[in-house]
Amino acid sequence: MMSFARYIARGELARALDLMARGRVAYAPRREADAVVFRPRAEGEEPLLARATVPPKGIIFPQSERLFAFIREKDPNDPGHTTVRLDATADIPPALIFGGRPCDARGFHIFDRVYLNGPHRDPYYAARRDATVVVTLACAKPCSTCFCHWTGCGPADTTGSDILMTPVEGGFVAQAVTPRGQEVLEGASLPEAGADRVMAAEAVHTATLSALEAQNPAPDLSTTPRRLRERFDDSGFWRAMSDKCLACGACTYLCPTCYCFNITDENDGGDGMRGRRLRSWDNCMSSLFTREASGHNPRMGKALRLRNRVGHKFSYYPDLHEGIVSCNGCGRCITGCPVSVDIREMVVRATEPSEETPNA
Repeated sequence: MMSFARYIARGELARALDLMARGRVAYAPRREADAVVFRPRAEGEEPLLARATVPPKGIIFPQSERLFAFIREKDPNDPGHTTVRLDATADIPPALIFGGRPCDARGFHIFDRVYLNGPHRDPYYAARRDATVVVTLACAKPCSTCFCHWTGCGPADTTGSDILMTPVEGGFVAQAVTPRGQEVLEGASLPEAGADRVMAAEAVHTATLSALEAQNPAPDLSTTPRRLRERFDDSGFWRAMSDKCLACGACTYLCPTCYCFNITDENDGGDGMRGRRLRSWDNCMSSLFTREASGHNPRMGKALRLRNRVGHKFSYYPDLHEGIVSCNGCGRCITGCPVSVDIREMVVRATEPSEETPNA
């Protein structure tokens, strides 16, 4: 499918996006204060090409979403008897996401394995995923915190994308990754890219990956899942790793692969007869994340919660999903951490032979 390619001149990008997004709500990066976030794009609006501060995962997996409304109704002939009626209707318009990076799109693949291909298919996630076209912008320059080549990702990885766009001289090469992506490009009636421009795009991919590998060579993480299991009871190691962590949870909300959530029921009005069930993001660094109904919390200490976060991404998830790491190396957890906790350091140190760390 990557052989189907179209060319977009740099001055024609806004118009091309209008054509690709016809009949869809288009989301693109927009600067708000000091952050770059994904917002609905107006027709003709010139898109921002900067790397977003936050990933676009909230478009398909909203930070808070209504699963259904519930309406309690009393039987007029038997006031003591109440029935509950559910309203699960949802308005999910077709959408197009533009401007995410390959590490962002690969995050949807991590979600897919859990919410689409697991033992229970999540209908809410599935509906948004099916309704959304993902147009990814290949990276032309790595950031100092990028480590996507550690995790099986890369600056031109197509996993999770429908269309991959690569900046070349004078414009962009848009290559279809999926049949849906090809359909969108065909419908936009864009000019063919030509072999020379496709080769130029491939040269950008190669140069960017070479620069990434030069700045931050990937360590051998083949033994990491096993070593993290062996480190499970090494409380001294996890205390040392978590000493400066604030347990604020910023890393989880900025992560394109974190998918934990909480469910709450909220009443609409004071009589308690109407309400809604909400699903909202939750994070494993929260002190209440594992608190049980009894009040007992098996992970009261932040060291235990950090152990779970790193262990899930580099050990538990790979064990369940054919070795795939639940981290794309985007580096947002590093740049967004107020005290500069670096997950790369933790993974490397955990993979090394055991250190002499005192156990509690």
